[in-house]
Amino acid sequence: MSRRRLIAIVAAPVAIVMAAAAATLIFANAKADPPGKAETMAITWAKHAFLVRNRSQKNPLPDNPATVADGKAAFSHYCVACHGLDGQNSGVPFADRMSPPVPSLAGNDVQAYTDGQLKWVIDYGIWPSGMPGSKSTLSDEEIWSIVLYLRHLPPAGSLGEPEMYGH
Repeated sequence: MSRRRLIAIVAAPVAIVMAAAAATLIFANAKADPPGKAETMAITWAKHAFLVRNRSQKNPLPDNPATVADGKAAFSHYCVACHGLDGQNSGVPFADRMSPPVPSLAGNDVQAYTDGQLKWVIDYGIWPSGMPGSKSTLSDEEIWSIVLYLRHLPPAGSLGEPEMYGH
């Protein structure tokens, strides 16, 4: 192997590492600004139009008080840290400081999703946001019951704040 080729083989990874280090230094103090109106409109359209799938999937569980109660129980175990007990961020200290902010699940943007789309979001998470996927954590029945709970959320603040954030 020629000396030139050896230098090129070694130099490429070194250059990549140095570029990554420089980027880290440049962006280490970068602050995420809240999305602007145009960004919000564009990503909302994209999510509803093609990013969030399963538009036509129907919820197989009956919409009755027992199933909604099951959804509330599952929601209280897995979702309250970010969405609050009521699904409207009540008592969640960081919800409005994330970028993008944690949405109120009672808001029109979330409620406009079909049941199948809501299940897909819970299964796989949603980008770009902090919403993680729960497919490997929750059963399909738990997820479908959470979807029903989301359709019957209590008034904002009526359930108080999550215990983990209590003083």
